[in-house]
Amino acid sequence: MPRSVVRVTSYGMSADTQARTQTVPAVRGQTAVMDWNRYRFRSLWALPAPPATVYAALEDAEGYPRWWRQVREVTRLDDTTGVIRIRSVLPYDMTFTAREVRREPEDGVLELAMSGDIEGWARWTVTPLGTGTLARYDQVVDVRKPLLRRLAVPCRPVFRANHRLMMRAGARGLARHLEAV
Repeated sequence: MPRSVVRVTSYGMSADTQARTQTVPAVRGQTAVMDWNRYRFRSLWALPAPPATVYAALEDAEGYPRWWRQVREVTRLDDTTGVIRIRSVLPYDMTFTAREVRREPEDGVLELAMSGDIEGWARWTVTPLGTGTLARYDQVVDVRKPLLRRLAVPCRPVFRANHRLMMRAGARGLARHLEAV
C-alpha cells in the first residue's frame, strides 16, 4: 500500500467538485456574488489500515490531538458535542463547537455541524481501498472569526494553503498512529 496520500486541488477540492461549484447559472439581470468567507474543501487520505480501524480512530475526537498536532484541544461537552481548538501554520487559533449529526459505522459516515469561529458542516466517508482505506473529508464552512473575515479577500489563497497543510499533517499523523496500533 502506498504511503498516505492527500489529494487536494489548488482550490481545496477535487476537479469534479470544482466543475460543479464554479458553474453557477446566472439569472438574467443579476450578478453572481462570491462569498469570500465561504470555503469548500475535499481531502482524500489513503490509509494503511482496514476501514473499521480508521473509522474508530476518526470517531474518537478526543484522541485527535494525539495524532493530529494541529488539533490542539478537544473538550467533550456531552455524548454528541465538543469544543475543538485548532491551529495550523498561521498564527491564529480557531475554536468551534462540533455536534455530531450523523454516525453510521456500517456506511463509514461521520458528519458534524460546526458553529463558532467557523460555521457549517464536515463529513468523513470511510471506504475500502485495496488492503487499506480511503478516508474522504468534505467540508463547507463560513468563517465567522472577525479578523479572518476582514482579511478574506487578500488572504484567501493563504488560508486555503494553511488548510491544505493542516490536512496533509492530519493524514500523515493518522497513518503513523494506525501503524503503531
